[in-house]
Amino acid sequence: ATPAVPAPLPSPVPAPPLPEGVRIDRIHVRKAAREMTVSASGFALKTYRIALGGAPVGHKQFEGDNRTPEGRYTISGRNPNSKYHLSLRISYPNAADRAYAAKMKRPPGGDIMIHGLPNGYVLNGSVAALGDWTIGCVAVTNEEIEELWRAVPDGCEVELSP
Repeated sequence: ATPAVPAPLPSPVPAPPLPEGVRIDRIHVRKAAREMTVSASGFALKTYRIALGGAPVGHKQFEGDNRTPEGRYTISGRNPNSKYHLSLRISYPNAADRAYAAKMKRPPGGDIMIHGLPNGYVLNGSVAALGDWTIGCVAVTNEEIEELWRAVPDGCEVELSP
């Protein structure tokens, strides 16, 4: 008998967009799951599939290590003219990150962002399908970063978990 070939899994149905006017007050990145959940007033509103730095395991310690940080940070700014579609700056490095890097006589790195795809790049589907390709950032699709850009204020809490 010929073994049965399993049917392909259905494509996940995209989550509906965030409601107009919603303000996100917390972002939780779960690195191992490659997921980012946004919340408002304690209620999870949406989860995104993400891509991370090329060396995603462990906390970012130094410039060029391709790791995505772990810990508590905030959104500390935004760049509408990024080399990626749009970008929201994560406040890495904090004082502890800078102190550790100084102790090791290495620069801590910086410019850690939640961003879209490189300008001019087109993707149909999830950014997670590309694998981990950033240099330490959290990547989503261009449509998703546009949604986050509207809903995430500067100062928003960001927690990045292993």
